[in-house]
Amino acid sequence: MAFGLVALIAAAIFTGAALYVNVAEQPARLSLDDRALLIEWKPSYKRGAAMQAPLALLGCLLGLIAWWQTSQPGFLVGAIAMIAPWPWTLIGIKPTNDALLATEPDQSGPQIRALVVKWGTLHSVRTAFGALATLAFLWACMPR
Repeated sequence: MAFGLVALIAAAIFTGAALYVNVAEQPARLSLDDRALLIEWKPSYKRGAAMQAPLALLGCLLGLIAWWQTSQPGFLVGAIAMIAPWPWTLIGIKPTNDALLATEPDQSGPQIRALVVKWGTLHSVRTAFGALATLAFLWACMPR
């Protein structure tokens, strides 16, 4: 059960960080002018990815170990939900990320703002995966 509890902690941290981006950082970023918005987004994205990618992998691995030890289906569901942001990011978000990362701040304009807005919507799917994983791990950890 210890692996399941640590998986729950990893999922909760992942979800909290993703939710923070959606409810605090993204709205604050959108209050900036187009150039400043892009300047802020680039390092924020890189730092967030460096934190969230390992958390997703860790939560998945711990969830799989907990499922293997206990056969609780919630651990398997949580593990799948924890790793789901990886393919979602590579397939669904990467084209937007690449366009934003390739743009110089002096080239910012309404099209960049629209991409950052789109990015925020796409990022909310990552938040939903994290929330699903957290709830699944919590369910699996509950005494029976």
